[in-house]
Amino acid sequence: MGRLRIKDILKTIPENQQITVKGWVRTFRNNSFIALNDGSTNNNLQVVVDFTSTSEEVLKRITTGAAISVNGILIASLGKGQVVEVKATTIEILGDSDAEKYPLQPKKHSLEFLREIAHLRFRTNTFGAVFRVRNSLAFAIHKFFNEKGFLYIHTPIITSSDAEGAGEMFHVTNFDLNNIPKNENGEIDYKQDFFGKSANLTVSGQLEGELAAMAFSDIYTFGPTFRAENSNTTRHLAEFWMIEPEMAFYDINDNMDLAEEMLQYVIKYALENNLEDIQFLSQRLEEEEKQKPQNERSELSLLDKLKFCLENKFERITYTQAIEILRESNHNKKKKFNYLVDKWGVDLQSEHERYLVEKHFKKPVILIDYPKEIKSFYMRQNEDGKTVAAMDILFPGIGEIVGGSQREERLDRLETRMHEIGIPVEELSWYLDTRRFGSCPHAGFGLGFERLVLFVTGMTNIRDVIPFPRTPKNCEF
Repeated sequence: MGRLRIKDILKTIPENQQITVKGWVRTFRNNSFIALNDGSTNNNLQVVVDFTSTSEEVLKRITTGAAISVNGILIASLGKGQVVEVKATTIEILGDSDAEKYPLQPKKHSLEFLREIAHLRFRTNTFGAVFRVRNSLAFAIHKFFNEKGFLYIHTPIITSSDAEGAGEMFHVTNFDLNNIPKNENGEIDYKQDFFGKSANLTVSGQLEGELAAMAFSDIYTFGPTFRAENSNTTRHLAEFWMIEPEMAFYDINDNMDLAEEMLQYVIKYALENNLEDIQFLSQRLEEEEKQKPQNERSELSLLDKLKFCLENKFERITYTQAIEILRESNHNKKKKFNYLVDKWGVDLQSEHERYLVEKHFKKPVILIDYPKEIKSFYMRQNEDGKTVAAMDILFPGIGEIVGGSQREERLDRLETRMHEIGIPVEELSWYLDTRRFGSCPHAGFGLGFERLVLFVTGMTNIRDVIPFPRTPKNCEF
């Protein structure tokens, strides 16, 4: 008899049918009642054991964390809290668990403690809900772009380019680190390395994505990216996943339309397919918020925040308008911002972005036309000579969730900008070929997947929405 998932069993009408269920023991009460979970849902299935006909040896081995297989009859439950239960006829222990040593006892554990045992935290209700939502969001991303006719491209993880020009990269080498070859100038001789040149883990698939868009029109990437940035914050990871669509024949407005549609699509998909998990996470967040001072609590519940992004058309304003709003705000005048807004050209902080979304407009915001000095070299220069056709999408509770731009398709403008900020034109000759041979207006954006998962689950630390977080001084498991 095939195994049934607990999620499906709990929706089944009980008609005394014979079933097989397998999972891990959460609790075992009075030698009679097993709370069984298989990860398909946070809800446990109650298995009723006839201890008079079950051997003492088996009963002793039914401990928290043990894996078991149960054959039994599905019946209506007389107890509170469940509609159905399984009356066990046979129980087989598939894997023992020493209850004394098992770290996940049936009690509340702190998120900090669970990060230390990330290999086991999947088994808790919180992380069960988080990773089921993460799974749905990943599927929804692919579903959205597939329905739009986009081509999914795998861009390289090992690359010789620094797409952002930031230099915060992890180097890739097969040199013996105790005996690195040097050339006659005393510099590292990369010609002897595996790739014959300096290589690193990718910080973005965008540049390669643009190459594909110049042939297929509409493409997207969804893969791991790496930043060797020494940021120990609740919003930074050294290894994370990025969604990066690139579209030929798009301008900045088309780009904004697509990004807004995509965000609303995937949030809606998660609400429709993981409502139970999101409700659980919403209640969890409410409990967490109660520990905070009143002025630090969110005005919206998690469910309200998600609906807020679905029910409101995103507000579109220029960076210049945003600076004026922030500069004239009471928040700024009363010095409530940690970073005061005093002049045009400053890079906006998360507190400024959240003020615009949560206090001023009370809806998601898309900022466009940023100063070119604070944006990347590949962004299309506007005719004012000061700004570029960049866009950032700002969400409540999180600030920037998407960053993108119309790309600079004019070869002369792009080369001039690269020279201005010291990016070697020769090394990116392959990239510039897209401007030499059949260039056209095109645009794209990047969405940090973990930021999206953070927003939809209501978790407050990005290390809790990726299975095994990679951060400074931390590379466990």
